[in-house]
Amino acid sequence: MALPVVRVGDAPAIQAFLAERLHEFNAKATGYFDGESFTAVEQDDSGAIQAGIAGYTWGGLCFVSELWVAESRRGQGLGSALLGAAEAHARNRGCALLMLSSHSFQSPGFYERLGFERQAVVQDYPPGHSNVFLAKRLGG
Repeated sequence: MALPVVRVGDAPAIQAFLAERLHEFNAKATGYFDGESFTAVEQDDSGAIQAGIAGYTWGGLCFVSELWVAESRRGQGLGSALLGAAEAHARNRGCALLMLSSHSFQSPGFYERLGFERQAVVQDYPPGHSNVFLAKRLGG
C-alpha cells in the first residue's frame, strides 16, 4: 500500500470532516456528547478584527486553541477580556477546567497572572523555545 499524499496548505473542509469524525468517536467512547466550538472577537469601527479567541468545550473542559490581539491593541485589556468571556462561557457550560498552550516566546506569564498554572512544558518546540501547557481550575 502506498503512503497517502501529504498536501500542504489550508484545507478547511477536510479539517472539519476529520474533527467531526473524531468528535463522534470520542463522544461514543466517553458518553460526553456536549462538544461545542466557540469564538469571540473585538472589531474596530470598520469591522476589522482587532482581537479574537477560539476554542471548544467538551466533557467538562474548555480548551482555548487560539487567542490573538493586534500588536497596536496589546496592553489594553483585550486579551484579559477575551479570556474572561471564554471563562464565563465555560462556567455556563459546566466546565471545571480551562486549558491552553503558549510558546515561551508568546505569553505564558500573562496566563499565569490570570490564575493559570503550568501543567507541562515541551522543550525545543520550536528549537530554542518551548511550548507551555497551562490550566485553570474553575471551582464552584
